[in-house]
Amino acid sequence: MVMIKAVMDDTKDFLKEKKARIASYSKKTGLLKAGRDFLIESLKEKYSYNFNWLGLPIFQYPQDMVLLQEIIWKTRPDLIIETGIARGGSLIFYASLLEMIGNNGIIAGIDIDLREHNKTRILAHPLSHRIRFIEASSIGKEAMDAVNKLAMGKENIMVVLDSNHTHDHVLKELELYTPFVSPGCYCIVFDTIIEDMAAGSYPDRPWDKGDNPKTAVDQFLRGNTDFYNDGQMELKAVITAAKGGFLVRRI
Repeated sequence: MVMIKAVMDDTKDFLKEKKARIASYSKKTGLLKAGRDFLIESLKEKYSYNFNWLGLPIFQYPQDMVLLQEIIWKTRPDLIIETGIARGGSLIFYASLLEMIGNNGIIAGIDIDLREHNKTRILAHPLSHRIRFIEASSIGKEAMDAVNKLAMGKENIMVVLDSNHTHDHVLKELELYTPFVSPGCYCIVFDTIIEDMAAGSYPDRPWDKGDNPKTAVDQFLRGNTDFYNDGQMELKAVITAAKGGFLVRRI
C-alpha cells in the first residue's frame, strides 16, 4: 500500500511572511537606494520604452505593470480611464486584463494628439472592442462630457493619469477625475519620479523638479482626505515610476 502524506495548506503563513518581508523593505536602505539609482539611470536611457504588450509598445516599467495587474484583479473595475495613450500598449494591457476577468469592462483612452497610425494599429487589435477613444485635452469640457457618458451605470471605476506631467495639469486632472474613482479603487499617477531626478533632466519638456506629478499629488492630498497613498505598492516593487502615486479612495 502506498501511503500518501497529507500536505498542510501553508497559504496563511506564506501571506504573513510576504507582508512582513515587504514591510521590512522600508528599513532596507541599500535595497531602496539600488532601486532608486536603477530607476533614475534607466530613465535617462528610455528603458521603459523597450517593451511591448501583446504586440503594441507600452511605455511602463515591468514592475509597474505587475502592480497594475494586481490592482485590477483585486478591484475588478468595469471602467478604466487613462489620460495619455502614446502608442496604445497600455490600452491593450488593460483590455487584456479585463478580458481575463470576464466582466463587461471598457477602457477610455484620452489623448489630445491621437495619431492616425497609432489609432489604426489599436483598432486592428483583437481586444479593441474594449477600447473607447476620446481625442481631446484631458482637462477640457469635451473629454469630461465623454467620460461622464461612459461612466453612467459603472460600478467600479479606476483612473490612470499619464499625460502632460506639469504640476498644474496633473493637479487639474486630479480634481476632475478623482470624483469618478469608486470607493476602494485607485487613481494611479505616473511619473512622480521626476521629483527625484536632477533639475534640468527634461530640457525639451515643460515639467521639471519642483513642477511635476509628485508635487501635484502632494498638494492634492493635503486638501483631500478622501484619498490616501497605498505605500505598500511602491515598497513591494522597489522600482516604480509612480512612487507616492497609488492613490486609493477611502471606503
